[in-house]
Amino acid sequence: MVDKLTEPMIADDDMRAEYDFTGGVRGKHYKALRDGYTVKIQQADGTTVVQHYKIENGAVMLDPDVREYFPDSNTVNNALRSLIALIPKKRKAVTYARTVSQQPSLAVAES
Repeated sequence: MVDKLTEPMIADDDMRAEYDFTGGVRGKHYKALRDGYTVKIQQADGTTVVQHYKIENGAVMLDPDVREYFPDSNTVNNALRSLIALIPKKRKAVTYARTVSQQPSLAVAES
């Protein structure tokens, strides 16, 4: 059995040759989506249904590969509580920041 983390990624054959993303910006609409959005649905009878969506404070967006292992908030919370139990009470705070290339960098701050 091959571990999911070591399986090579398979190219998506659905991509058409005429698609051109050379000027695309990753995460361009991320902040706007986090701030909320409105959906307007035109009904067959001519009426419009308007629905407003806003991501709750404290909500966390999981990457697809992480969602495979943590499909709901219970599994995420249980895993994080297990990690919290391993953290010493007095320690240096460690934060991770992602760059555009998604390479993690390590920053250490005194707590």
